[in-house]
Amino acid sequence: MIEVTLKTRVALENRLRNCKHVVTLGVRPNLSDYEGWQLDLIRNSEVVYYPTSFYADILDTIGKRTFPSYHTYKFAQDKIKQTALFDLLGICHPKTRVFYGNRQKKHILEHFNFPFVAKIARGSALGRGVFLVRNEEDLARYLAMGGPAYIQEYLHIDRDLRVVVIRGRPIHAYWRVASDGDFRTNVSQGGKISLNDIPEEGVSFAVRLARLCRVDDVGLDIYFHDNAFGVLEMNMKYRKEGFLAAGIDYHMVIQQMIEHGEI
Repeated sequence: MIEVTLKTRVALENRLRNCKHVVTLGVRPNLSDYEGWQLDLIRNSEVVYYPTSFYADILDTIGKRTFPSYHTYKFAQDKIKQTALFDLLGICHPKTRVFYGNRQKKHILEHFNFPFVAKIARGSALGRGVFLVRNEEDLARYLAMGGPAYIQEYLHIDRDLRVVVIRGRPIHAYWRVASDGDFRTNVSQGGKISLNDIPEEGVSFAVRLARLCRVDDVGLDIYFHDNAFGVLEMNMKYRKEGFLAAGIDYHMVIQQMIEHGEI
């Protein structure tokens, strides 16, 4: 049994399982699945770390602080919401349009010329659900998947800058370079990591973007095109290969931020 105090730190997801002084409870499908002492730990802890999108809004409703914030979770893996936010804030990003239903989808080619990028709008990550549409056959295959059509202009770039920003602080930045024959830069899809010539302006752009969007734990995909920095998307569940490549212990960074009261 763990003694519950106001200073006890608790996490639900297992992302902090290697961090000292944080008790990871795991994610249960029902709150009633937690033991009594575990519920007390959740109720009395100053902050609940990585509560999942399901529990984040419940905890926010009762005034419990979470990390990441409930506001951050609202945009996780939802490209449509992210695009609307970028548009409203006037943030530079590729021309993007969402088409709902068969009637709207018939007008895609009135707005975009081949080639363009088509994505699964919600729930996709790691470069899965991202397609380069070169012709009408490619488009038909994409539309057959169903759901909203999330269409984006194709930028002729071979890399993007992944910047991890936590609570307004840039933790790490690295280039993701597309492999030969693939337009995607995701490391999980064969992209390569480069730590050379990281542009300070790109990192600063990412930090400003995170603050404007009020997200406090995010991996931002930043591109440079037509002499300007822009954003492709925000990733709330980012991988750690870039940290490994730079010799940075991600868990140690997070642990120190927790101990210093930064998150």
